[in-house]
Amino acid sequence: MKAQAPTPPADSPPARVFGVSEIVGLARNLVEDNFGYLWIEGEVSNLRVPASGHTYFTLKDARAQLNAALFRSRRKQQLKLQNGVTIRAYGLLSVYAGRGEIQLIVERIQPVGKGSLQEAFERLKKKLAAEGLFDSARKKPLPLLPRRIGIVTSPQGAALRDILNVLTRRFPDRHILIAPARVQGDEAPPEIIAGIRLLNEYKVDVIIVARGGGSLEDLWCFNDESLARTVAASSVPIISAVGHEIDFTICDFAADLRAPTPSAAAELVIGRKQDFENRLDVLRRRLLRGLDGRRLELRNRFTAAAASYVFREPRNILARHSQHIESLLTAMKHTLQTSHRQYQQNVDELALRLRHAAGDYTRASADRLRNLGLQVRALSPLAVLDRGFSITRGPDGKIITSPAGILPGQTIETRLARGSIVSTVKRTLSGPQSSSRK
Repeated sequence: MKAQAPTPPADSPPARVFGVSEIVGLARNLVEDNFGYLWIEGEVSNLRVPASGHTYFTLKDARAQLNAALFRSRRKQQLKLQNGVTIRAYGLLSVYAGRGEIQLIVERIQPVGKGSLQEAFERLKKKLAAEGLFDSARKKPLPLLPRRIGIVTSPQGAALRDILNVLTRRFPDRHILIAPARVQGDEAPPEIIAGIRLLNEYKVDVIIVARGGGSLEDLWCFNDESLARTVAASSVPIISAVGHEIDFTICDFAADLRAPTPSAAAELVIGRKQDFENRLDVLRRRLLRGLDGRRLELRNRFTAAAASYVFREPRNILARHSQHIESLLTAMKHTLQTSHRQYQQNVDELALRLRHAAGDYTRASADRLRNLGLQVRALSPLAVLDRGFSITRGPDGKIITSPAGILPGQTIETRLARGSIVSTVKRTLSGPQSSSRK
């Protein structure tokens, strides 16, 4: 069981007070004396090479991380380091007094392989790229002058302050909506996703997803598959501004545009107000020059037209046109009169020919009708009666052609040319030349 620290007397002075550098020096001596030079295996992350030429990085495993430094004098003799690569590093375990941190001063490096986080990053990147999630064809363009700018980041982070400072300086009257979200740890991806969806509902013009720099572990929440799909599916253009310029995340590839830093994202999302005003002024002056040129051109054309023959001699022009029109009307009237007379002459001639034809046809028809009448009368039974013949009908009204069937005592009627005789049959005679006695 750990012993409890004694409580110092309230009024007694401390037995000894250590200075910070003194205690750090004691810690360094303690570490170096107990560990000294040793081999350490871990995954490289947060690799950086400042202007001094020294190389600084972090060695990490699943539970802890350790700072390491490879000085420039040793750097040329070593292999090229990369984030995500697992190495074995040989060096002195010490304490860096400037920050009071334990660090490994590296002398030699041996490669081992890629770390688990880097391998997971490469697998997810390859998978989403194969689905077309990173294709440039699906990237949405940024609006030229957004009125509503959305930001998804931590409210307490330096990234938000950097973005707001740049936006306020470049174009101060923009409407900015902030969707607060954690930007590190397992809880970060769902909060960032919720912020992106919320800003889509608010119909902002552009969204910045931002976080300051950090190690691969610090930025790992931005390698979440669900977050990448949400970024790609957003109807609003998204700028990914995660980490520093050398840091890359899956969110960067899925976004419509990657910015190397949060401040750079603010510069990309909107230009300086003065630049817009200068551009508008250039366009205004160009428009005025165009209008002045057009006005001068029209004035010259008007002056030339006013000095032309048409405007100097309008009466002569009108008189000539009037004379031409009068000639056309006279010719048209003469043509119409000539055509009318010719038409009337043709009509009279046709009417005369029609009357002659009608008379000839009427006379021929009358002659033909008289001939037909004579023929009809010649064939009529009445004409036979006029020549002395008669027609006799029996009691049944039928014409008698033979005495057969006629009995004595029957009444018969004989039709003459003028009138009829009714008789009673006494007897009948048969034979071709016999005659009836009545």
